[in-house]
Amino acid sequence: METVTIVVLVTTIVCGITIVLGTMVPSLAEGKAVVSALEAMARQPGMAGQISTTLFVALAMLESCAIYVLLICLILLFANPLLALIQ
Repeated sequence: METVTIVVLVTTIVCGITIVLGTMVPSLAEGKAVVSALEAMARQPGMAGQISTTLFVALAMLESCAIYVLLICLILLFANPLLALIQ
């Protein structure tokens, strides 16, 4: 096999694993954050506004992690900087 073929193959496999883990972990963390926020709102209904605001900020930060994983995978798949080093 040529070196370029090996790099593309390994990059594709690594991107597949990365996208699975990079979306699964933030999804689990988002679920845990929502459960905790709902429990806190049930205990203290008067603080529901502040809790939901904090929850939305936390969910946005967690979702940005998954978006960064997607961005890095797309860069590696379609504009792989490693191929320029080989050729």
